[in-house]
Amino acid sequence: MAKARAHSSKRTTHHLLLAVCLSVSVLLLLLVPAAATAAVAVAEGDGEIKSATGKDEGELVAERGAGGGGSVEEDEFAGGFGSLDSMLQWAIGNSDPEKLKAEAADAQKLSADELLKRRQEIKELMEKLKMPSDADLMKIAIGDLKNSSISLEDRQHLDKLGGLLPVIQELNNTNEEIRITSAWVLGTASQNNALVQNQILGYGALAGLVKMGYSTSTEEAAKALYAISALIRNNVNGQEAFHSENGSAMLQHILVSNSIDVRLQKKAVFLVTDLADFQLNSGNPQVPFLSDRLFLKSIVDMLSRFDLDLHEKVLLAIKSLLKLSSTDVEDFEFYDLGGVLLRLGVQLEDLTPEDQKEFAGEVDALRREVQTLFQHKLKQVHSWPCTLN
Repeated sequence: MAKARAHSSKRTTHHLLLAVCLSVSVLLLLLVPAAATAAVAVAEGDGEIKSATGKDEGELVAERGAGGGGSVEEDEFAGGFGSLDSMLQWAIGNSDPEKLKAEAADAQKLSADELLKRRQEIKELMEKLKMPSDADLMKIAIGDLKNSSISLEDRQHLDKLGGLLPVIQELNNTNEEIRITSAWVLGTASQNNALVQNQILGYGALAGLVKMGYSTSTEEAAKALYAISALIRNNVNGQEAFHSENGSAMLQHILVSNSIDVRLQKKAVFLVTDLADFQLNSGNPQVPFLSDRLFLKSIVDMLSRFDLDLHEKVLLAIKSLLKLSSTDVEDFEFYDLGGVLLRLGVQLEDLTPEDQKEFAGEVDALRREVQTLFQHKLKQVHSWPCTLN
């Protein structure tokens, strides 16, 4: 039912906008004589659309370029009208030529009072059809993304609606709440959607998100990680961009800092596992930092913190990293992974509260699995037997 209502609302809004714009095509003819002249010219096949100021489309485009406008092409139908000229051009181009010709002739017969009245009507319509501000576009994006019935196709239209670039620009806003909301929008929009991922990556959003990952605010850094994970998941371009932006340094900063909330560290470890699993399953080139010795040390050291949920996530990450062909098992040996796993086994057996015994048993089973994999790889390298403790 919610989906049906959403589609019904969408169709209604679309039809209402079209009806209003067609009405504007008639009212704009009454704004100034130049508009009526332009309509007649088009109706008679002139082929050159004149604006209400008498300038042709080429002149208007040149003026917009000289004024330093954005490089994103204006999509009037999807995102509104940036000016009276653009509305006039759209209206004339999407109306019946013969009807426009007749209405233009009638417009010439109106009195001054009638023209004044119509101009007031036009002003009111222009207010209703005014191009939304960046803040409005962001609110629209948030509202749409919170709607679970919005399809993947509709999410892909976010960029056409002019919504992506303003949201990305807000990653540098001085207000923390706005930065957090922007990251959330980008992460939600790009979930399991390669097209949106690449649109956002094309605007260079990763640089701002990586910067946010260093924030002392747990919430801000967490939202940045959420957005980064969504952007680079199963996306080779995104992972290459993450490497180029030195995202590994940001991850390592989160992993090694004792002052950072453990919840944030869990998110970072989960991202590491996700990246390693993608490399294993896709056969794509390895992400270099996943095999870096100091980075591996950061992962192993996290097993010294007593948090069962963190232990589980770290063990899953180590399991995937050990399977990578690019990982040197001797790096794990250098940082005494075997000894760390043994000590963790003792902790799980002796120090776990009674109400967590069942979960601790599951974590210990995973620990043994990782230990077996580690010893097997060591045996391949050193060619001597290792026993499982």
